[in-house]
Amino acid sequence: MIYKTLEQTDLHLLHSAFVAAFSDYQVTMDIAFKDFQQMMRRRGLASELSVGAFHDEKLIGFSFTGLRLQNGLLTAYDIATGIAPEYRKQGITSEIFMRESALLKDKHVRQYMLEVIKENLPALRLYQKQSFQIQREFSCFQIDKSRLILCSKYNTEKTNAIHWEQGKAFWDFEPSWQNSVASISATPEAFITVIARFNDEIAGYGIIEPKTGDIPQLAVNPKFRRLGIGTSLLAELTMNTEAEKIRVLNIEASQNTVVKFLTTLGFEHFVSQYEMILPIR
Repeated sequence: MIYKTLEQTDLHLLHSAFVAAFSDYQVTMDIAFKDFQQMMRRRGLASELSVGAFHDEKLIGFSFTGLRLQNGLLTAYDIATGIAPEYRKQGITSEIFMRESALLKDKHVRQYMLEVIKENLPALRLYQKQSFQIQREFSCFQIDKSRLILCSKYNTEKTNAIHWEQGKAFWDFEPSWQNSVASISATPEAFITVIARFNDEIAGYGIIEPKTGDIPQLAVNPKFRRLGIGTSLLAELTMNTEAEKIRVLNIEASQNTVVKFLTTLGFEHFVSQYEMILPIR
C-alpha cells in the first residue's frame, strides 16, 4: 500500500474512488462527475492536504480535505473519507488519518472538522479514538415537492447577492461547513437567492440549489417572525428547483423553533449527524 497526497491525481480518478467507496453508504452518494467537481470546489478541496491510499496504482482509499479560516482559526474539513468495500478493516483509515494529521500540523492548521452520521457507529468510534470531539448534532429534513403546499403572503424577489453582515444578524446558529457563506460564495452560479421585504425592509432570505433542491440557508429577521415570511420564502424557493425533493440539511438539533417550522410544513427527519472537531497542537 502506498500513501501520498493527491495534488498529482486527476480529479476523474478521485471521482471514481469516491463513487466506489460510497457505493453501499447509508445516504445515496452516486454523483455525476460534474456535480462531484462542483462539490469539491464548494467545500474548498485542498488536494495537497488530502491523502490517498494506492494499491497496484489504484486509489482505493482517501481523505479529501478542505481548508479555510473558520472563526479566525485555520481549519481543515474532512469533505469525505472512504475506503473501497473490499479493502476495509485493514487499518487503512487509521493510517490515512495519521498521515493527514501530520500534514495539517506541518501547515499550522489549528483544527480538523468533520461530520459523521449519528448511526454510523464504526466511523463514530474511529473518530473518537482519533480524539475528535462532538461539537454539535445536526438534523436533516426532506419532503417531496409535490407534498409541499405553501401559501405565500408576501412578495419575494430574486437577488444576485446577500449583504452577509446583515444576513448573519438573522441567524440562530452558525451554518455547517457545506452551508457556510464561504461554500455558497465558492460556487455562486449553483444557487438562487430570494429575499422578502416588509415595509421596504429586508425581512428574510433563502438560498436554494436548483438542481438538487437543497436549501443551505433560510433565515428571517427576528422582529418579523411568525408572520409568514419564512413560508413565503420557502414557496418561492420551491418554485425555483427542478428537484423532486426539497431538503434542508444540518439544522442544529437544539433549534426547536426551526425544527417545528419544518415539521409543521410536513418535512420529515431522515438522518442525524454529529459535527466533530480535533484540535491540532
